[in-house]
Amino acid sequence: MAPKGKVYRGSVKDFPGFDANQDAEALYNAMKGFGSDKEAILDLITSRSNKQRVEICQAYKSLYGKDLIADLKYELTGKFERLIVSLMRPPAYSDAKEIKDAIAGIGTDEKCLIEILASSLQEDLVSVLQGSREEDDVVSEDLVEQDAKDLLEAGELKWGTDEAQFIYILGRRSKQHLRLVFDEYLKISGKPIERSIRGELSGDFEKLMLAVVKCVRSTAEYFAERLYKAMKGLGTRDNTLIRIMVSRSEIDMLDIREVFRTKYEKSLYNMIKEDTSGEYKKALLKLCGGDDDAAGEFFPEAAQVAYRMWELSAVAKVELRGTVQPARDFNDDGDAQVLRKAMKGLGTDEGAIIDVVTQRSNAQRQQIIKAYKAHYGRDLMADLKSELSGSLAKLILGLMLTPAQYDAKQLRKAVEGAGTDEDVLIEIMATRNNQEIKAINEAYQQAYHKRLEDDLSSDTSGHFKRILVSLCLGNRDEGPENLTQAQEDAKVRAKLADVSSNDSGDSLETRFLSILCTRSYQHLRRVFQDFVKMTNHDVEHAIKKRMSGDVRDAFVAIVRSVKNKPAFFADKLYKSMKGAGTDERTLTRIMISRSEIDLLNIRGEFIDLFDKSLHHVIEKDTSGDYRKALLALCGGED
Repeated sequence: MAPKGKVYRGSVKDFPGFDANQDAEALYNAMKGFGSDKEAILDLITSRSNKQRVEICQAYKSLYGKDLIADLKYELTGKFERLIVSLMRPPAYSDAKEIKDAIAGIGTDEKCLIEILASSLQEDLVSVLQGSREEDDVVSEDLVEQDAKDLLEAGELKWGTDEAQFIYILGRRSKQHLRLVFDEYLKISGKPIERSIRGELSGDFEKLMLAVVKCVRSTAEYFAERLYKAMKGLGTRDNTLIRIMVSRSEIDMLDIREVFRTKYEKSLYNMIKEDTSGEYKKALLKLCGGDDDAAGEFFPEAAQVAYRMWELSAVAKVELRGTVQPARDFNDDGDAQVLRKAMKGLGTDEGAIIDVVTQRSNAQRQQIIKAYKAHYGRDLMADLKSELSGSLAKLILGLMLTPAQYDAKQLRKAVEGAGTDEDVLIEIMATRNNQEIKAINEAYQQAYHKRLEDDLSSDTSGHFKRILVSLCLGNRDEGPENLTQAQEDAKVRAKLADVSSNDSGDSLETRFLSILCTRSYQHLRRVFQDFVKMTNHDVEHAIKKRMSGDVRDAFVAIVRSVKNKPAFFADKLYKSMKGAGTDERTLTRIMISRSEIDLLNIRGEFIDLFDKSLHHVIEKDTSGDYRKALLALCGGED
């Protein structure tokens, strides 16, 4: 069933010892008389391949002179009936019917059309519909640079957008060729092709191009995302769920399952189980083929997705950019006067305070503090503290501290009193560079007259303590990758993926600590690539399977920071505002600490990951002057 030279990755296979007449008889008996044996129907149909189901339909007609699909429609109802009937039809027929249904009646289901054809509006899709894409092994090295340049000139560098150029290149080139084009595009433009598409295109054409790019990068990831969105939140998009589970069950369902688990940290099986019911659920779970939370399996597609991510990160060093820049024509005396006026007399002008503090760099804020003291003999921080309150006060006062002072204060809060905030310790210690760590140590000593290392040691224990103390030293290598050492490091990490390994958890964690806490980021990226090549597993997934608790969380944070630090913070920001309530402490901490480093990059990653802008989510999830200050730091709507 798989193409020559490729491993079959479907969850439904040909049934051994298949007998079309026997199956036709079994289905006839299941529907004979009063009621129907739905369990027997779903068991039989979900365990036969589509080719075998077509033969059963023919045998049923020969034996009983009846149309099997018509009988199934009569006996079954609702979503279960739609699922079973879809399984009985050839894939081409099912796709054609979905397209017909999508354009019939009032309105058009563009999402369905895009999913099936990587398209929406027919006039934009001549090349895709004609099936004129080059074979996947066709790669023209001479054309890679030219295509990347043509896409850049058709969008970013052009007044208006040359949509025909996007259609021609994305619709005709092979997948392998396009992956190289996307890498080259990142190199010459400094941004992923997806971000440019969102900025330059709109409407259905934008959705079309994004769908094509996603499918080129990883078809399994594209369908995993579609399945997740079909089931998340209130209600289930059953048409999408049925369509994908049926159409991919004999193609790449195993790959979709693993990408789903890696990306959403839960199995597709469990999400279907929680989101559906009855025979419909049972049939979907049969098509899914297994629970990936229950057993480890070999999943090359997910590993290749991970590998492509590492290659992508290595292709171009994207410039990190904050959203807060030094103000032009800066006047510390003038700003000090504005702030004094805003707090003098009855009431407080919070708007004026927000405008000054959020639009100045941290170095400029330190000058304002000195000018305020010189002019008025007063402590600006104390005045702000007495005039402001709540979330706004914490945000503004945090911005007035130096970055090292602010981090030191957050770490102190995380370890003092009853209980320890491990998440804060991990976030700060796992993401700061050597210079930042050393500055934090100095600020901590100056503010609290204690060594940070001592407080971390007394407040944590075991391997988690050793990880934090190692990071606290600020002794990470800063040199380039060492290819020989990277392969040796990858072999140590490969023991994570080997469930038969006799190495104890302590032994693995000790060796992991020495690698993850001391090697340079550039070197670790090479280690991660070699790990994928050796094991066909993503290192993050391997850590989650073999480790637990704070040690697991710390190692995962380091890995994510190494892979893509802006994406790491984008994920934390999203989770701080997701669901009921807002984690304002996390939101405030990240917006302050990244505003002059990489918040612009975080914004880009946020919209790529969650299909909505950071600005939009902050605007929706916060209120009042706190929201106004956060949006000022955010710096714009994407």
